[in-house]
Amino acid sequence: MVQLGVVMNRARHVLSFKANAQYFTPAILFIGLLVIRLPGDLSSEGQRVLAVMGMAVTLWITQAFPLAVTGLLAVILLVLLRGVPNVETALIGFSSPVAYFLIGVLALGLAAKKSGLAEHAARVFMSKARGNPRLLFIQMIASFPVMAFLMPSATTRNAILVHIYEEVLSTWHIPQGAPLAKAVMLGLGSLNRLASTALLTGGMVPMFAASLLGGVEWFRWFLLLSVPYYTLLVVGGILLYLRYWKAFKVFPSAVVLSETRQWSVQETKVVAVALIAALLWFSDSLHSLPPTVPALIALVLVLAPGTGVLSWSEFERELGWSNFFVLATAVSLADALVQSGVAGWLAAGIMEAVIPFKETPVVMALVFMVASSLVRVAIPNIEGYLALVIPVSISLAEGLGLNPLVCGLVVMIAGDAAFFYPAQSASGVVVYTRGHVTGGGIFWFGIIMSLVAYATVLLVALPYWAVVGEALVL
Repeated sequence: MVQLGVVMNRARHVLSFKANAQYFTPAILFIGLLVIRLPGDLSSEGQRVLAVMGMAVTLWITQAFPLAVTGLLAVILLVLLRGVPNVETALIGFSSPVAYFLIGVLALGLAAKKSGLAEHAARVFMSKARGNPRLLFIQMIASFPVMAFLMPSATTRNAILVHIYEEVLSTWHIPQGAPLAKAVMLGLGSLNRLASTALLTGGMVPMFAASLLGGVEWFRWFLLLSVPYYTLLVVGGILLYLRYWKAFKVFPSAVVLSETRQWSVQETKVVAVALIAALLWFSDSLHSLPPTVPALIALVLVLAPGTGVLSWSEFERELGWSNFFVLATAVSLADALVQSGVAGWLAAGIMEAVIPFKETPVVMALVFMVASSLVRVAIPNIEGYLALVIPVSISLAEGLGLNPLVCGLVVMIAGDAAFFYPAQSASGVVVYTRGHVTGGGIFWFGIIMSLVAYATVLLVALPYWAVVGEALVL
């Protein structure tokens, strides 16, 4: 009994230490970045912003605070520490079109749930899987590239799919946070968006990257990116399956068959609204509407009398407003990193890390990817990351006789293949704020996908690009 008591006391101490560490670690990192003299010519303002960013990233990973609370705390500290000139600058993310794009697609996802469309689709998915979790998972991964052609935005897809798969898990009596739920949600949150980047029209990442690279036509982009990105998707799916393989051996007690019923009026309305939004996104070259506008049109249509399926009170109550706060504050932090000079300081660090390996281009590409991944951890906004690393990669390539397009794509893949906390991706926020996966789980899968990205670029992408006319060395 005495030995049992000693063991219990030790266990309590370990648990207490782990619980306290999630608060102490961000605080220590914050203070350390404030007081330690950093190399280079980073300004005092930039150092304060970097300290706030370090604290926010750590809190987002540990989830010691709710995700939205961490974001708001970071914005407050930016103002109090004078990391930004005024409160308007600190809140710039709340005026970002991306935040309102997110509200629009979240409303579309909520409408799919309320109309019964999510339940209807869930029963079809379960019927096709024949009660087999393994088959359900394979179908999900295989559907991502196909769905990307039909609905390019991964955020929009996830806003709808997360309700469908939660319905599946609920019907199969899979509790929140169970291994199967983690595998499915990590697939949705971290892998689904990879299918979008393979298409030039797949969202902000490919369009923004293509513009920074001087413009790439649709077919050329697909030719260059489809092989590496679909490789990432397949390998990531296999690794998730191996990580949670035991969960795929647990079968539900009853097989749910698909109902052969007609769609309801409400379901038809939601499908019609989704098609309108998708057509507007696909035809953006004709009307030049920003992606946010079709999303807001969808928002109005699902709320308006006649076309709508949601009441305003349902929208207010059930939207999941933490998604908006997480994304808006992440955009504010990314802007502060640029305006304070932190982004330029990080770019100089990348340059210094890569130059010693200029005689061996493949090794230099690997070092470039690793350094870029470290920068990606610090920058929550993917567009901010791309705006920083792609110009640096092009500049290096031109000076060393390398292919600027290939170097730009290498760093894009390094930063886009993985993310390390929910605030780094709008499509991830939609999934990960629902609580199935911990911050630590997201972070470790991000590290794994970074390693997969390095291997994919070196072993698949570079040889493949050379075959299609884009060799690393000119």
